Amino acid sequence: MAWIQIRLNSTNEKAEQISDFLEEIGSVSVTFMDSQDTPIFEPLPGETRLWGNTDVIALFDAETDMNVIVDALKQAKYLNENSAYKIEQIEDKDWEREWMDNFHPMQFGKRLWICPSWRDVPEPNAVNVMLDPGLAFGTGTHPTTALCLEWLDSLDLKDKTVIDFGCGSGILAIAALKLGAKSAVGIDIDPQAILASRNNAEQNGVAERLQLFLSDEKPSNLKADVVVANILAGPLKELYPVISQLVKPNGVLGLSGILATQAQSVCDAYAESFDLESVAEREEWCRITGELKS
Repeated sequence: MAWIQIRLNSTNEKAEQISDFLEEIGSVSVTFMDSQDTPIFEPLPGETRLWGNTDVIALFDAETDMNVIVDALKQAKYLNENSAYKIEQIEDKDWEREWMDNFHPMQFGKRLWICPSWRDVPEPNAVNVMLDPGLAFGTGTHPTTALCLEWLDSLDLKDKTVIDFGCGSGILAIAALKLGAKSAVGIDIDPQAILASRNNAEQNGVAERLQLFLSDEKPSNLKADVVVANILAGPLKELYPVISQLVKPNGVLGLSGILATQAQSVCDAYAESFDLESVAEREEWCRITGELKS
């Protein structure tokens, strides 16, 4: 099927409104792209993150009269005489196949692989987590997720309990279970993340060892030997009283979602309760780990 595309330059304040409007007038899909080529980072669960200068890209059936679409945008005041936009024909492709071809098995640490379900497992005797890219937040491609996976791979998790705080897709909890953890708990603020984690756990055969809770429904006495939280620096600092209480005596903590420039402030927040190790960095992001002080 042939398609036609319109690309509008917008701002983060208006992009969502324009997206909703384009869908109302017949667009089959709308995506956002940073018009200044700023790196795209994984969002918080339930969050759509935009940029200061955002291109809104809408796809229509090729037979659509784009003059009508442009007029509608102008009447709604999403376009004016100074607005930048571009209309172009899109090559007909098997978009799903092309999207799938971009994802390959990835290795983290010595033992762990994350593999899309449509790819052959490269190391049958390794620890393989089957996880497909999707809406829910974390497939291993982002440096923060990779840092957490490598840390979990480095630990001896046999007979240990693990909490994945901000579990998203469940990738960290599932990886911990397949690396030998006795049980794991995933916590998130978004019901969609809980559903994604449950589905991914079932796909990997570990659902019976994974408990999932919305953050306001978690047990008050919940603790684990290993706690990992891959969210963002601000929430990590604000949630210090909550996260630190999840760690058992002699337990360990791993924090990520932190820019290297933010590492010291997060370390300062946790240093009173944890003996912190050297900060690990990758592509401007970092991971902070430490053991609960006795």
